[in-house]
Amino acid sequence: MNLLRAFYRSDGLNLAGKTISRAAVRAVILDGDQILLVYSPVNHDYKFPGGGVEEDENHVEALSREIREECGLILEKVQGEFGLVVEYSKPREEGFDVFKHLSYYYLCSVQSRFMGQKLDRYEWELGFRPKWVPLLDALERNRSVLKGHFGEPPRWTRRDTYVLRKLVETHLTDGVRER
Repeated sequence: MNLLRAFYRSDGLNLAGKTISRAAVRAVILDGDQILLVYSPVNHDYKFPGGGVEEDENHVEALSREIREECGLILEKVQGEFGLVVEYSKPREEGFDVFKHLSYYYLCSVQSRFMGQKLDRYEWELGFRPKWVPLLDALERNRSVLKGHFGEPPRWTRRDTYVLRKLVETHLTDGVRER
């Protein structure tokens, strides 16, 4: 998969040292200039549906599970790869020098019938709800969140805002310009 960008969340990381990694998948679900994202009224931000790949899952199975849990929708098809974002930070686990978080973004389509969400406790507390939103509106909202207009942004907002910007660059055509 094409590397979109690497982010370094911590200073002084020993990237040649002992690394612990986690893979995650993220669904990019577009319909014209609309995108299906997960909105948090607590954080006031949009995030891509997705999460960690469990030990017994491949990427498609993880995408299917995450879309079902966070959006209440059924994955219809994985249409292709969009790109990979890698984040490096200090690990929480003892004996490691760096935590490497790999987020694989896939272009997906979903069935329209809402099946109900199955949120984790923290997702429920953040009020996660699926929302179709104009791509440019989501980008502008997340940029506002990153500027601190709603308090400290969640750790995923920087990454997902970058991917939203890349989507605007690659998917909006016919004279539509970024605001």
